[in-house]
Amino acid sequence: MTRAVEVRTNGLVLVEHELDVPLDHSAPDGERISVFAREVADPEGRDRPFLVFFQGGPGSEAPRPTRHPSGPGWLDRALSEFRVLMLDQRGTGRSTPVGPAALAGRSPAEQAEYLTHFRADSIVRDAELFRGALGVERWSVLGQSFGGLCATTYLSIAPDGLREALITGGVPPVGRPVDDVYRATWARILERNRRHYARYPQDRDRVRALVERLESDPVELPSGDRLTARRLRQLGNELGMSDGSERVHYILELDPDSPAFAHDVEAALPFARNPLFAIVHEACWADGVATRWSAERTMPDAFRDDDTLLTGEHVFPWMFEDYGALRPLRDAAEILADHQWPRLYDPDQLDRNEVPAAAAIYAEDPYVERAFSEETTARVRGLRPWVTNEYDHNGLRADGERILSRLIDLTRGRA
Repeated sequence: MTRAVEVRTNGLVLVEHELDVPLDHSAPDGERISVFAREVADPEGRDRPFLVFFQGGPGSEAPRPTRHPSGPGWLDRALSEFRVLMLDQRGTGRSTPVGPAALAGRSPAEQAEYLTHFRADSIVRDAELFRGALGVERWSVLGQSFGGLCATTYLSIAPDGLREALITGGVPPVGRPVDDVYRATWARILERNRRHYARYPQDRDRVRALVERLESDPVELPSGDRLTARRLRQLGNELGMSDGSERVHYILELDPDSPAFAHDVEAALPFARNPLFAIVHEACWADGVATRWSAERTMPDAFRDDDTLLTGEHVFPWMFEDYGALRPLRDAAEILADHQWPRLYDPDQLDRNEVPAAAAIYAEDPYVERAFSEETTARVRGLRPWVTNEYDHNGLRADGERILSRLIDLTRGRA
């Protein structure tokens, strides 16, 4: 059974669950960690079926629920017919965190071994233990971004636990080399740079001036880290969101000597808060391969030759030097880059899938390549795609009620 605490707030009933699970699901008698999940329901909806929400990331906890308009917009729609289980994926939020305490006293090899257990396959098996502990026969899942990789893994390894699967901006490639993924993301972020500088042409000169300055006159960040030029260029990670270009512009327009600039740059790149993202981001795409720093290896010459081009959702080996919070994990990260990851998806199971499923695929998504998502939806039996250019990667946050309603209708044959 889970350890549960009930709280009532702002028209919601929240039940907080904690469950001890194996770090390695293939070794149930070995080391154990805690996983937290928050059940969210309307006061009149305590008996509604469950919808499990898999958060984007990797390495980010579930949203903290409040009522609209300050809470996630899709939540009110979901609560009209579900109870929502918001899972703090292992290593995040109130689950046993990945950080100095968890990794202290372990050698780099032992740290790397520990960190191999934080991909979608382990997260899905945690969810299955929750399902058993809560006595649920089948439940629905909603996966946003990385959460979509979790939902697809669920369809592969534990479909009997699912009533339906809903995915937004996160249908993964199946069986493709990880280098294909990063070549596609580089092409997409190059186009996002073009659009950004067309909208804010003055930003190119600002970036150029900052890059030149940072080589000899560093900006100290609140953490004490030095802002390097290559770290500054990671602001391009914002460009895949509907409001990302504006957020980047509003940082670049600040005086680089102001506390606001240093604070906002650091806040836009929260690898210190969520180190798991940097550690397993490439691994989350690895369907039976080693990654070997794929983003670094596949970087186009355009980004090497033009230091005003902002990089995207890419992790580089130098980050484990430039980010003080990541530096202790440098050796483990090198080991993981050479790790031969097992497959996440079972193509045969996906071919014979019987779980109703639907996915919103964003046509110009720079984080999850549309062409690969369409390849996967074509092979997952019964998965109905909705390809749209109305939204960027943050569609669920921007217009969650409409997107969730559309996906539910698709799974139930109403659209």
